[in-house]
Amino acid sequence: MRVTYPAWFGPYPGSDENDAMTSVLGIDIGGTGIKGAPVDTRSGQLLADRHRILTPHPSTPDAVTEVVAELAKFFDWTGPTGATFPAVVKNGVARTAANVDPAWIGTDAAAMFSKVIGGEVTVVNDADAAGVAEMTFGVGKDRAGLVIMITLGTGIGSALFMDGVLVPNTELGHLKMGKHDAEHLAADSVRETHDLSWKDWAARVQEYLVMVEGLFSPDLFVIGGGVSKKSEKFFPHLGQVQTEVVAAQLLNEAGIVGAALAHIQRAGVPHTD
Repeated sequence: MRVTYPAWFGPYPGSDENDAMTSVLGIDIGGTGIKGAPVDTRSGQLLADRHRILTPHPSTPDAVTEVVAELAKFFDWTGPTGATFPAVVKNGVARTAANVDPAWIGTDAAAMFSKVIGGEVTVVNDADAAGVAEMTFGVGKDRAGLVIMITLGTGIGSALFMDGVLVPNTELGHLKMGKHDAEHLAADSVRETHDLSWKDWAARVQEYLVMVEGLFSPDLFVIGGGVSKKSEKFFPHLGQVQTEVVAAQLLNEAGIVGAALAHIQRAGVPHTD
């Protein structure tokens, strides 16, 4: 099953569909760190150790773009690049800014990044990118039906797939739990900030997943974000969730790999295993 981005991504401007690019720089922009590495998009393997730089505060467009330029320079990179961004992203433009500086709203992130890198850049929602990586190379590979990836980190991200086709920018972390956005109660950053026990935090995650389950009746939940490598500490406390729940495989590399895949998908280059 091929994992695909939706039609509104459109053809990639200026791309040569006969140029089957395989090496793409992937950059994952998060609320606490910005990391990247060149990716072999045929295998999903990083071609160099990932490099991480702290996200600047305030995370204004100019400040973040400066870090993106620094990452590209670190790898001596001026070629094709994919980047994630923690917001609704349409045609490279940020439309929301829940976990970054509000100055990003309406900013053409793809154009800014392309200018400093010197090559074409594709920018997509961070959870969508991580989801595509997991559906292509991770636990979601060859899984049909409705698969929802939930990333638990600084906030809560989501990526929804129906038979391998991404429904972009779902942003299910902003569903309400009581009077609050779910991510303000159940993100991993909340666990850390309030020093919650794994059991107490898992109760919040369980409540959130049951709510999503009631809305979508998914066939599979994939839990991503850095906390997924500690799944044994909180998965046993998710007993009320009826849907199968699995931990993501690509962990902190998912966003980097997914960003690179986003670029070749938009460029119209077929993915081959």
